[in-house]
Amino acid sequence: EKYKDNADIVIAKMDSTANELENIKISSFPTIKYFRKDDNKVIDFNLDRTLDDFVKFLDANGEVADAEPAEETEEEEEEAP
Repeated sequence: EKYKDNADIVIAKMDSTANELENIKISSFPTIKYFRKDDNKVIDFNLDRTLDDFVKFLDANGEVADAEPAEETEEEEEEAP
């Protein structure tokens, strides 16, 4: 709903099992890809699957850094050799 009146952003759903694209690699489902309008660059969405991260990703034209790996807890640090 946030982008329904934004002509620069189109959110679409596609069945990749029925519509294979030659140049687009899909390795798991669901997969979210951003096709940039200006340069046709395809950017994978690798952030957390939250509405906040998705909005950040779209608002930044796909330029948001990948999600940081979760930090180790003290228990995990103690167990490390």
